[in-house]
Amino acid sequence: MIERGQSWQAVFTHVVNQSHLATAEDVPRILDEATALVGASVELYLVDLGQRELHPVRRAAGPPLSIEATLAGRAFTRMEIITAVEAAVAHLWVPVLDGTERLGVAQIALPEGGDPADQRLRERCWALAGVIAHLVLSKELYSDLFHRVRRTRPLSVASELLWQLLPPKVFASERVVIAAAMEPYDHVGGDGFDYAVDDGHAYVAIFDAMGHDLQAGLTTSIALAATRNARRGGADLVAAAELADDTIAAHRQADTFAYATAFLARLDLATGELVYLNAGHLPPVVLRDGRVVRQLDGRGRTPLGLGRFQTTEPLVHHEQLQPGDRVLFYSDGVTEARSPQGEFFGLERLVDLTERHEQAGLPAPETLRRVVHAVLEHQRGRLQDDATLLVLEWTTTEQATLLPTV
Repeated sequence: MIERGQSWQAVFTHVVNQSHLATAEDVPRILDEATALVGASVELYLVDLGQRELHPVRRAAGPPLSIEATLAGRAFTRMEIITAVEAAVAHLWVPVLDGTERLGVAQIALPEGGDPADQRLRERCWALAGVIAHLVLSKELYSDLFHRVRRTRPLSVASELLWQLLPPKVFASERVVIAAAMEPYDHVGGDGFDYAVDDGHAYVAIFDAMGHDLQAGLTTSIALAATRNARRGGADLVAAAELADDTIAAHRQADTFAYATAFLARLDLATGELVYLNAGHLPPVVLRDGRVVRQLDGRGRTPLGLGRFQTTEPLVHHEQLQPGDRVLFYSDGVTEARSPQGEFFGLERLVDLTERHEQAGLPAPETLRRVVHAVLEHQRGRLQDDATLLVLEWTTTEQATLLPTV
Protein backbone atom coordinates (compact mmCIF):
# COMPACT_ATOMS: atom_id res chain seq x y z
CA MET A 1 0.00 0.00 0.00
CA ILE A 2 1.50 3.31 -1.11
CA GLU A 3 0.84 6.29 1.12
CA ARG A 4 1.60 9.87 0.19
CA GLY A 5 3.56 12.09 2.50
CA GLN A 6 6.51 9.80 3.00
CA SER A 7 10.12 11.00 2.72
CA TRP A 8 12.26 11.14 -0.38
CA GLN A 9 14.30 8.37 1.18
CA ALA A 10 11.27 6.13 0.65
CA VAL A 11 11.29 7.13 -3.04
CA PHE A 12 14.84 5.91 -3.56
CA THR A 13 14.27 2.80 -1.45
CA HIS A 14 11.21 1.84 -3.51
CA VAL A 15 13.03 2.31 -6.83
CA VAL A 16 16.02 0.22 -5.76
CA ASN A 17 13.97 -2.55 -4.16
CA GLN A 18 11.57 -2.86 -7.08
CA SER A 19 14.26 -2.78 -9.77
CA HIS A 20 15.83 -6.17 -9.02
CA LEU A 21 13.13 -8.20 -10.78
CA ALA A 22 12.08 -5.52 -13.26
CA THR A 23 12.38 -5.27 -17.02
CA ALA A 24 12.81 -2.04 -18.95
CA GLU A 25 9.05 -1.91 -19.51
CA ASP A 26 8.53 -1.85 -15.72
CA VAL A 27 10.65 1.28 -15.20
CA PRO A 28 7.89 3.89 -15.82
CA ARG A 29 5.55 2.07 -13.41
CA ILE A 30 8.24 1.83 -10.73
CA LEU A 31 8.98 5.56 -11.07
CA ASP A 32 5.25 6.37 -10.86
CA GLU A 33 4.87 4.36 -7.67
CA ALA A 34 7.99 5.80 -6.09
CA THR A 35 7.37 9.48 -6.85
CA ALA A 36 3.72 9.18 -5.76
CA LEU A 37 5.06 8.68 -2.23
CA VAL A 38 5.99 12.38 -2.12
CA GLY A 39 3.26 13.68 -4.42
CA ALA A 40 5.55 14.10 -7.42
CA SER A 41 5.68 12.45 -10.86
CA VAL A 42 8.31 11.88 -13.53
CA GLU A 43 8.43 11.43 -17.29
CA LEU A 44 11.62 10.06 -18.85
CA TYR A 45 12.92 11.18 -22.26
CA LEU A 46 15.93 9.53 -23.94
CA VAL A 47 18.03 11.18 -26.63
CA ASP A 48 18.10 9.48 -30.02
CA LEU A 49 21.40 8.14 -31.32
CA GLY A 50 21.65 11.07 -33.71
CA GLN A 51 21.22 13.49 -30.79
CA ARG A 52 18.52 15.61 -32.40
CA GLU A 53 15.41 14.81 -30.35
CA LEU A 54 14.39 13.63 -26.89
CA HIS A 55 11.99 10.70 -27.09
CA PRO A 56 9.55 9.75 -24.31
CA VAL A 57 9.92 6.21 -23.01
CA ARG A 58 6.17 6.13 -22.41
CA ARG A 59 4.40 6.65 -25.73
CA ALA A 60 1.41 8.28 -24.07
CA ALA A 61 3.68 11.13 -22.97
CA GLY A 62 3.43 12.67 -26.42
CA PRO A 63 5.74 13.40 -29.38
CA PRO A 64 9.54 13.73 -29.27
CA LEU A 65 10.97 17.07 -28.16
CA SER A 66 13.45 19.00 -30.27
CA ILE A 67 16.85 19.50 -28.68
CA GLU A 68 17.25 22.84 -30.45
CA ALA A 69 13.99 24.57 -29.51
CA THR A 70 12.66 23.36 -26.14
CA LEU A 71 13.36 23.78 -22.45
CA ALA A 72 14.08 20.06 -22.34
CA GLY A 73 16.67 20.55 -25.06
CA ARG A 74 18.26 23.42 -23.17
CA ALA A 75 18.59 21.22 -20.08
CA PHE A 76 20.24 18.60 -22.28
CA THR A 77 22.66 20.83 -24.21
CA ARG A 78 23.60 23.23 -21.43
CA MET A 79 23.62 20.77 -18.53
CA GLU A 80 21.17 22.91 -16.57
CA ILE A 81 18.24 22.14 -14.30
CA ILE A 82 15.43 24.15 -15.92
CA THR A 83 12.26 25.34 -14.19
CA ALA A 84 8.93 25.35 -16.04
CA VAL A 85 5.27 25.77 -15.09
CA GLU A 86 2.53 23.94 -16.99
CA ALA A 87 -1.15 23.98 -16.00
CA ALA A 88 -0.19 25.62 -12.70
CA VAL A 89 2.17 22.72 -11.87
CA ALA A 90 5.86 23.45 -11.38
CA HIS A 91 8.26 21.14 -13.22
CA LEU A 92 12.00 20.66 -13.34
CA TRP A 93 13.75 19.48 -16.49
CA VAL A 94 16.74 17.53 -15.16
CA PRO A 95 19.59 16.02 -17.24
CA VAL A 96 19.87 12.24 -16.98
CA LEU A 97 23.56 11.28 -17.05
CA ASP A 98 25.56 8.08 -17.11
CA GLY A 99 28.54 9.56 -15.31
CA THR A 100 28.89 12.49 -17.69
CA GLU A 101 27.34 10.95 -20.81
CA ARG A 102 23.98 12.50 -21.64
CA LEU A 103 21.25 9.85 -21.85
CA GLY A 104 18.33 12.27 -21.88
CA VAL A 105 16.24 14.32 -19.47
CA ALA A 106 13.61 13.73 -16.81
CA GLN A 107 10.56 15.97 -16.48
CA ILE A 108 9.80 15.97 -12.75
CA ALA A 109 6.48 17.46 -11.63
CA LEU A 110 7.05 18.79 -8.11
CA PRO A 111 4.83 18.03 -5.13
CA GLU A 112 2.00 20.48 -4.49
CA GLY A 113 3.49 23.59 -2.93
CA GLY A 114 7.01 22.53 -3.89
CA ASP A 115 9.29 25.46 -4.56
CA PRO A 116 11.43 24.86 -7.70
CA ALA A 117 14.08 27.17 -6.23
CA ASP A 118 14.38 25.06 -3.06
CA GLN A 119 17.93 23.71 -3.13
CA ARG A 120 17.14 20.58 -1.12
CA LEU A 121 14.27 19.72 -3.45
CA ARG A 122 16.47 20.29 -6.51
CA GLU A 123 19.17 18.09 -4.98
CA ARG A 124 16.65 15.28 -4.51
CA CYS A 125 15.44 15.61 -8.08
CA TRP A 126 19.03 15.55 -9.33
CA ALA A 127 19.69 12.43 -7.25
CA LEU A 128 16.53 10.83 -8.68
CA ALA A 129 17.78 11.52 -12.21
CA GLY A 130 21.01 9.71 -11.31
CA VAL A 131 19.08 6.68 -10.07
CA ILE A 132 17.05 6.70 -13.29
CA ALA A 133 20.27 6.70 -15.33
CA HIS A 134 21.48 3.60 -13.48
CA LEU A 135 18.14 1.93 -14.17
CA VAL A 136 18.36 2.67 -17.88
CA LEU A 137 21.92 1.33 -18.12
CA SER A 138 21.21 -1.85 -16.20
CA LYS A 139 17.99 -2.71 -18.01
CA GLU A 140 19.15 -1.98 -21.56
CA LEU A 141 21.75 -4.76 -21.22
CA TYR A 142 18.99 -7.37 -21.52
CA SER A 143 16.04 -5.49 -22.92
CA ASP A 144 15.39 -3.83 -26.28
CA LEU A 145 12.91 -1.13 -25.20
CA PHE A 146 15.42 1.66 -24.54
CA HIS A 147 17.31 0.75 -27.73
CA ARG A 148 14.10 1.07 -29.77
CA VAL A 149 13.24 4.40 -28.15
CA ARG A 150 16.62 5.85 -29.13
CA ARG A 151 16.53 4.71 -32.78
CA THR A 152 14.81 6.90 -35.32
CA ARG A 153 16.10 4.73 -38.18
CA PRO A 154 17.04 1.03 -38.41
CA LEU A 155 20.69 0.22 -37.82
CA SER A 156 22.79 -1.76 -40.27
CA VAL A 157 24.32 -5.00 -39.00
CA ALA A 158 27.77 -3.38 -39.01
CA SER A 159 26.45 -0.48 -36.92
CA GLU A 160 24.77 -2.87 -34.49
CA LEU A 161 28.07 -4.66 -34.02
CA LEU A 162 30.19 -1.55 -33.52
CA TRP A 163 27.86 0.26 -31.12
CA GLN A 164 27.90 -2.78 -28.83
CA LEU A 165 31.71 -2.66 -28.68
CA LEU A 166 32.23 1.07 -28.15
CA PRO A 167 32.62 2.65 -24.71
CA PRO A 168 30.30 5.51 -23.61
CA LYS A 169 30.63 8.59 -25.80
CA VAL A 170 31.60 10.79 -22.84
CA PHE A 171 33.82 10.28 -19.80
CA ALA A 172 35.25 12.72 -17.27
CA SER A 173 37.32 12.57 -14.11
CA GLU A 174 39.26 15.14 -12.11
CA ARG A 175 42.05 15.28 -14.69
CA VAL A 176 40.59 14.38 -18.08
CA VAL A 177 37.55 14.72 -20.33
CA ILE A 178 36.99 12.39 -23.29
CA ALA A 179 34.13 12.86 -25.75
CA ALA A 180 33.31 11.21 -29.08
CA ALA A 181 30.70 11.43 -31.85
CA MET A 182 30.03 9.22 -34.89
CA GLU A 183 27.82 9.59 -37.96
CA PRO A 184 25.93 8.25 -39.77
CA TYR A 185 24.95 6.48 -36.54
CA ASP A 186 22.66 4.03 -38.35
CA HIS A 187 25.13 2.99 -41.07
CA VAL A 188 28.55 3.46 -39.52
CA GLY A 189 30.76 0.75 -40.97
CA GLY A 190 34.48 1.14 -40.60
CA ASP A 191 35.09 3.82 -37.95
CA GLY A 192 35.50 3.22 -34.24
CA PHE A 193 37.06 4.58 -31.07
CA ASP A 194 38.13 3.31 -27.68
CA TYR A 195 39.49 4.64 -24.39
CA ALA A 196 40.29 3.70 -20.82
CA VAL A 197 41.43 5.65 -17.75
CA ASP A 198 43.55 3.73 -15.24
CA ASP A 199 46.64 4.09 -13.06
CA GLY A 200 47.04 7.80 -13.71
CA HIS A 201 46.85 7.49 -17.51
CA ALA A 202 44.20 7.97 -20.19
CA TYR A 203 44.43 5.70 -23.24
CA VAL A 204 42.58 6.70 -26.41
CA ALA A 205 42.35 5.23 -29.90
CA ILE A 206 40.54 6.02 -33.13
CA PHE A 207 40.18 3.59 -36.06
CA ASP A 208 39.13 3.82 -39.71
CA ALA A 209 38.90 0.62 -41.73
CA MET A 210 38.97 0.44 -45.49
CA GLY A 211 35.47 0.30 -46.94
CA HIS A 212 32.03 1.04 -45.59
CA ASP A 213 30.37 -2.34 -45.15
CA LEU A 214 30.18 -5.28 -42.77
CA GLN A 215 33.72 -6.35 -43.67
CA ALA A 216 34.97 -2.90 -42.69
CA GLY A 217 33.03 -3.18 -39.44
CA LEU A 218 34.61 -6.55 -38.72
CA THR A 219 38.09 -5.16 -39.41
CA THR A 220 37.54 -2.26 -37.03
CA SER A 221 36.08 -4.62 -34.44
CA ILE A 222 39.20 -6.78 -34.60
CA ALA A 223 41.48 -3.75 -34.33
CA LEU A 224 39.54 -2.44 -31.35
CA ALA A 225 39.40 -5.82 -29.60
CA ALA A 226 43.08 -6.56 -30.21
CA THR A 227 44.37 -3.20 -28.96
CA ARG A 228 42.01 -3.37 -25.98
CA ASN A 229 43.20 -6.91 -25.20
CA ALA A 230 46.84 -5.85 -25.38
CA ARG A 231 46.22 -2.77 -23.23
CA ARG A 232 44.45 -4.81 -20.56
CA GLY A 233 47.38 -7.21 -20.57
CA GLY A 234 49.78 -4.37 -19.78
CA ALA A 235 51.23 -3.95 -23.29
CA ASP A 236 52.51 -0.61 -24.59
CA LEU A 237 51.26 1.19 -27.70
CA VAL A 238 53.67 -0.58 -30.04
CA ALA A 239 52.74 -4.05 -28.82
CA ALA A 240 49.04 -3.19 -29.03
CA ALA A 241 49.43 -2.05 -32.65
CA GLU A 242 51.46 -5.14 -33.53
CA LEU A 243 48.80 -7.46 -32.10
CA ALA A 244 46.07 -5.69 -34.09
CA ASP A 245 48.20 -5.82 -37.24
CA ASP A 246 48.85 -9.55 -36.86
CA THR A 247 45.26 -10.42 -35.92
CA ILE A 248 43.66 -8.57 -38.84
CA ALA A 249 46.16 -10.10 -41.27
CA ALA A 250 45.66 -13.60 -39.88
CA HIS A 251 41.86 -13.47 -40.18
CA ARG A 252 41.63 -11.73 -43.52
CA GLN A 253 40.03 -13.85 -46.21
CA ALA A 254 42.28 -14.81 -49.09
CA ASP A 255 40.36 -12.81 -51.68
CA THR A 256 39.99 -9.63 -49.60
CA PHE A 257 42.23 -6.68 -48.80
CA ALA A 258 41.38 -5.43 -45.31
CA TYR A 259 43.20 -2.94 -43.13
CA ALA A 260 42.49 -0.11 -40.68
CA THR A 261 44.27 3.11 -39.99
CA ALA A 262 44.63 3.92 -36.30
CA PHE A 263 45.94 6.55 -33.94
CA LEU A 264 46.81 5.31 -30.44
CA ALA A 265 47.73 7.63 -27.58
CA ARG A 266 48.47 7.56 -23.85
CA LEU A 267 48.21 10.68 -21.67
CA ASP A 268 49.97 10.96 -18.31
CA LEU A 269 47.34 12.67 -16.16
CA ALA A 270 49.91 14.00 -13.69
CA THR A 271 52.35 15.58 -16.15
CA GLY A 272 50.38 16.11 -19.37
CA GLU A 273 52.86 14.11 -21.44
CA LEU A 274 51.14 12.57 -24.48
CA VAL A 275 52.77 9.53 -26.08
CA TYR A 276 51.30 8.56 -29.44
CA LEU A 277 51.59 6.17 -32.35
CA ASN A 278 50.15 6.83 -35.81
CA ALA A 279 49.34 3.83 -38.00
CA GLY A 280 48.43 5.58 -41.24
CA HIS A 281 45.76 7.83 -39.71
CA LEU A 282 45.15 11.56 -40.16
CA PRO A 283 47.11 13.55 -37.54
CA PRO A 284 45.08 15.09 -34.69
CA VAL A 285 45.38 18.77 -33.81
CA VAL A 286 46.09 20.35 -30.41
CA LEU A 287 43.80 23.21 -29.38
CA ARG A 288 44.90 25.68 -26.71
CA ASP A 289 42.74 28.59 -25.53
CA GLY A 290 40.46 28.05 -28.51
CA ARG A 291 43.27 28.08 -31.08
CA VAL A 292 45.23 25.39 -32.93
CA VAL A 293 48.84 25.28 -31.75
CA ARG A 294 50.06 22.24 -33.70
CA GLN A 295 49.31 19.00 -35.50
CA LEU A 296 50.56 15.71 -34.10
CA ASP A 297 52.26 14.88 -37.39
CA GLY A 298 55.14 12.77 -36.14
CA ARG A 299 56.12 10.17 -38.70
CA GLY A 300 53.41 7.56 -39.15
CA ARG A 301 53.50 3.84 -39.79
CA THR A 302 51.68 1.46 -42.09
CA PRO A 303 47.99 0.77 -41.30
CA LEU A 304 47.00 -2.20 -39.20
CA GLY A 305 46.31 -5.46 -41.01
CA LEU A 306 48.90 -5.40 -43.77
CA GLY A 307 50.97 -7.91 -41.82
CA ARG A 308 54.14 -5.84 -41.97
CA PHE A 309 53.85 -3.31 -39.18
CA GLN A 310 57.15 -1.46 -39.15
CA THR A 311 59.30 -2.00 -36.08
CA THR A 312 62.45 -0.15 -37.08
CA GLU A 313 63.19 3.40 -35.92
CA PRO A 314 61.18 5.04 -33.10
CA LEU A 315 57.51 4.17 -33.40
CA VAL A 316 56.17 6.51 -30.73
CA HIS A 317 56.30 10.27 -30.42
CA HIS A 318 55.90 12.63 -27.48
CA GLU A 319 53.96 15.86 -27.01
CA GLN A 320 53.82 18.01 -23.87
CA LEU A 321 50.31 19.33 -23.27
CA GLN A 322 49.41 22.37 -21.20
CA PRO A 323 46.51 22.36 -18.70
CA GLY A 324 43.29 22.89 -20.62
CA ASP A 325 44.65 21.63 -23.96
CA ARG A 326 42.25 19.68 -26.15
CA VAL A 327 43.46 17.09 -28.69
CA LEU A 328 40.99 16.72 -31.56
CA PHE A 329 41.04 13.36 -33.39
CA TYR A 330 39.03 12.84 -36.57
CA SER A 331 38.52 10.42 -39.45
CA ASP A 332 38.68 11.28 -43.14
CA GLY A 333 34.90 11.10 -43.36
CA VAL A 334 34.88 14.48 -41.59
CA THR A 335 37.42 16.44 -43.60
CA GLU A 336 36.60 14.76 -46.93
CA ALA A 337 32.82 15.16 -46.67
CA ARG A 338 31.69 16.79 -49.94
CA SER A 339 28.84 19.19 -50.48
CA PRO A 340 26.56 18.66 -53.53
CA GLN A 341 28.77 21.24 -55.26
CA GLY A 342 31.87 19.11 -54.58
CA GLU A 343 33.35 21.30 -51.83
CA PHE A 344 35.26 19.44 -49.11
CA PHE A 345 34.35 20.11 -45.49
CA GLY A 346 38.09 20.36 -44.83
CA LEU A 347 40.32 20.58 -41.80
CA GLU A 348 40.17 24.38 -41.69
CA ARG A 349 36.37 24.39 -41.37
CA LEU A 350 36.50 21.62 -38.75
CA VAL A 351 39.00 23.56 -36.66
CA ASP A 352 37.11 26.85 -37.08
CA LEU A 353 33.82 25.36 -35.86
CA THR A 354 35.52 23.60 -32.96
CA GLU A 355 37.31 26.78 -31.92
CA ARG A 356 34.13 28.88 -32.09
CA HIS A 357 32.12 26.46 -29.98
CA GLU A 358 34.96 26.16 -27.48
CA GLN A 359 35.24 29.94 -27.19
CA ALA A 360 31.48 30.07 -26.60
CA GLY A 361 32.03 28.01 -23.46
CA LEU A 362 30.32 24.85 -24.70
CA PRO A 363 31.44 21.59 -23.08
CA ALA A 364 33.26 19.12 -25.32
CA PRO A 365 30.28 16.75 -25.87
CA GLU A 366 28.04 19.59 -27.04
CA THR A 367 30.81 20.95 -29.29
CA LEU A 368 31.16 17.56 -30.99
CA ARG A 369 27.39 17.17 -31.36
CA ARG A 370 27.18 20.47 -33.19
CA VAL A 371 30.25 19.89 -35.33
CA VAL A 372 29.20 16.43 -36.50
CA HIS A 373 25.76 17.81 -37.37
CA ALA A 374 27.50 20.50 -39.40
CA VAL A 375 29.34 17.74 -41.32
CA LEU A 376 25.99 16.05 -42.02
CA GLU A 377 24.42 19.29 -43.18
CA HIS A 378 27.41 19.94 -45.45
CA GLN A 379 26.47 16.74 -47.32
CA ARG A 380 22.74 17.43 -47.04
CA GLY A 381 22.32 14.69 -44.45
CA ARG A 382 23.80 11.85 -46.53
CA LEU A 383 27.39 11.05 -45.62
CA GLN A 384 29.37 8.99 -48.12
CA ASP A 385 31.80 7.81 -45.44
CA ASP A 386 31.86 7.42 -41.67
CA ALA A 387 32.63 10.62 -39.78
CA THR A 388 34.14 10.26 -36.32
CA LEU A 389 35.36 12.92 -33.89
CA LEU A 390 37.06 12.42 -30.53
CA VAL A 391 38.32 15.02 -28.06
CA LEU A 392 40.84 14.34 -25.30
CA GLU A 393 41.23 17.20 -22.82
CA TRP A 394 43.79 17.43 -20.03
CA THR A 395 42.03 19.56 -17.46
CA THR A 396 41.21 20.30 -13.85
CA THR A 397 38.20 22.52 -14.58
CA GLU A 398 36.32 21.36 -17.70
CA GLN A 399 34.62 18.43 -15.94
CA ALA A 400 32.59 20.94 -13.90
CA THR A 401 30.76 22.01 -17.07
CA LEU A 402 29.52 18.44 -17.62
CA LEU A 403 27.32 18.46 -14.51
CA PRO A 404 24.46 20.82 -13.67
CA THR A 405 24.68 23.37 -10.89
CA VAL A 406 22.00 22.34 -8.40
